Amino acid sequence: MSFIQPVGCDRKALVRNNLWMVRVGRYDELTRELLARDGPVRLVGIDGCAGAGKTTFAANLARAAGGAPVVHTDDFASHDVPIEWWPRMLADVIDPLLAGRRATYTAYDWIHRVAGPTTTIDPEPLVIIEGVGACRRAWRHRLAASIWIDAPRDERLRRGLARDGVELADFWRGWMAAEDEYVEAEKPADQVELVVDGAADTGYDAGNEFVILRPTTEDA
Repeated sequence: MSFIQPVGCDRKALVRNNLWMVRVGRYDELTRELLARDGPVRLVGIDGCAGAGKTTFAANLARAAGGAPVVHTDDFASHDVPIEWWPRMLADVIDPLLAGRRATYTAYDWIHRVAGPTTTIDPEPLVIIEGVGACRRAWRHRLAASIWIDAPRDERLRRGLARDGVELADFWRGWMAAEDEYVEAEKPADQVELVVDGAADTGYDAGNEFVILRPTTEDA
């Protein structure tokens, strides 16, 4: 992949007990490569567990693509259905967009625990699906690209409690347990084409670049 840039042997990451040379990709170059793939609508899945950095990655990619729309899986999940919401996203978002039609769905209101506002997404050349379950088996083969954002479990929990408050610690642990079931059942990190380090914090331009933990086989 042309967007991957080696950064030298002095920077390494320990991934699953293996030492890899860290490589850096650029959002603008990734965008150009994605838009060169078959269209007219290219869905990009950005998956990972809560607190890994998916939303930040999606926002940076959307900006590099000139304001590409982002669909958040959190709009489909709820307190009662944290993971198994996927049939509604398939029917309301994946199928219509890939058929060249506008997607319309009702986002969940996490504060009031009710159905929230209606959202519409036009079939743009690039549409980003962000959140846990974004690269699930039900539509993974239909994505133009699949990306997993990885971060240590304790760091993800720290970020979540810093954002939501320590009073939600029990909710976060329950949510993480539900995510564990999804990860164990589908092993999405093993199925995507790119794994990105969501915990990297030095040595790169965070607004324009991202750190790659595992590229595609052809780039390894």
